[in-house]
Amino acid sequence: MLTDRQGVIVWLYSLKQAKLLRRYGNVIYISKKLKYGIFYCNMEETASLIEKLEKQSFVKKVDVSYRPYVKTQYENSRPDKAKEYDYKMGL
Repeated sequence: MLTDRQGVIVWLYSLKQAKLLRRYGNVIYISKKLKYGIFYCNMEETASLIEKLEKQSFVKKVDVSYRPYVKTQYENSRPDKAKEYDYKMGL
């Protein structure tokens, strides 16, 4: 059974505490140059995790990914008629 997950972006003051993000979820990426980390957690736990993270001294800001809320089913996915003929030219 699949669980719904959501990405959380955590901006840090220093990268020394970047390993501590593993406690909160699965760390996907840590940027050394811009000092942020991305991890995934369950959607039910997101609100409580954000509150916990904002209280930490090493956290500058916490952002949430809106990807689960964005519609990915497109209504008009048919190609343009003029482009159809251009693709068939080489055949």
